[in-house]
Amino acid sequence: MTTNPLLSGLTVHATAAAHSRTAACACGATVVLADRPDATVARHADTVAKAHSAGTDPGELGVRLAVAARLPGILLPPLDPTPADLHGRLVTCWPHGSPVDPDDPGAAPWEAAATLLARLHRSPVPPGLPPMRGPAEAARAVARLRAAGPHPGTASVLRAWAALPAWARAEAPLPDTATLCHGDFHLGQLVRHPAPDGPWLLIDVDDLGTGVPAWDLARPAAWYACGLLPPDAWHRFLAAYRAAAGPAVPADGDPWPALDVPARALTVQTAARAITKAVAAGRALDGVEQAVVDACHRMGTVPPQLTPSFAK
Repeated sequence: MTTNPLLSGLTVHATAAAHSRTAACACGATVVLADRPDATVARHADTVAKAHSAGTDPGELGVRLAVAARLPGILLPPLDPTPADLHGRLVTCWPHGSPVDPDDPGAAPWEAAATLLARLHRSPVPPGLPPMRGPAEAARAVARLRAAGPHPGTASVLRAWAALPAWARAEAPLPDTATLCHGDFHLGQLVRHPAPDGPWLLIDVDDLGTGVPAWDLARPAAWYACGLLPPDAWHRFLAAYRAAAGPAVPADGDPWPALDVPARALTVQTAARAITKAVAAGRALDGVEQAVVDACHRMGTVPPQLTPSFAK
């Protein structure tokens, strides 16, 4: 058993939650799935317990959990809408789902993901839902980059960041407060539930809120612009989103005027995290990391809203 009090308590919590769901739990080891400053996650059988980041606002998390409970065909619903308190951290419990296989990129569920996002963006916004946290998370990544120490790519990333509008840097209110957004979409935010062959659902409500729906399309858009996502996958994703009447982009024509700023912001965030990790580990950037840093450099040499504006 780990000597970390939070991990120890979380494994006990996950086990107790699993046993409360069924008297016939096929008990095995409780497995720690993640242990990061922003989230610590443990699984026992078919139950997952998550300790949210320190300082998480309980009222805001409660509203976000209520949204997930209200949209069970889009978001994975929590097992209990009321978080527990464990060593000063809010803890929620969830049914286990099967994630996207990272070793099989050809099977990535781009169409299912796009359809879920479109449905989420068309869902009514409940009273009291806070703004999505996407721009704030990007700003935190840039702040960590500034504190990380010198690196050859830092200047390009900071120039690309400075060129973004204030709302994308979390320095001004979001221009859209009427659309429900995930706030941190990537393929790791999808699971099949019931596992292993149920429908795909979105997970992780920590950044859920009102905002600019194009932010949820921005990470695959940025990968496409950086040459990291094949054009076929991008066009399948975009076509499925449009077919589901998603409001983030026009129904036809060039989507890039709507996507440009969020895609640039997500590229900066990814590059900032890459450099910060490389500096901390004393290593060079790998090929993918260098690609996003290079894209930040290109952002300073091409005008916005081309298709796409910082492609290779």
